[in-house]
Amino acid sequence: MTLRDLKPGQQGVVVSIATTGSMKRRIMDMGITPGVEIKVVKVAPLGDPIEVNVRGYELSLRKEEAQEIEMK
Repeated sequence: MTLRDLKPGQQGVVVSIATTGSMKRRIMDMGITPGVEIKVVKVAPLGDPIEVNVRGYELSLRKEEAQEIEMK
């Protein structure tokens, strides 16, 4: 399951980030690392972006970024 699959109100724990290079570094710089808990706050009407709560702050991610974050 990926972060993109979660619905508003659901939460999960990051297992891994399935991308490499600068995109992986950018995601990790935002505080999304393996073992951190993420809760989906809301999804925009057209599905992009996704607003999540991670490490006590709100963060918006594009669907492409959320697809690369493996959850459990």
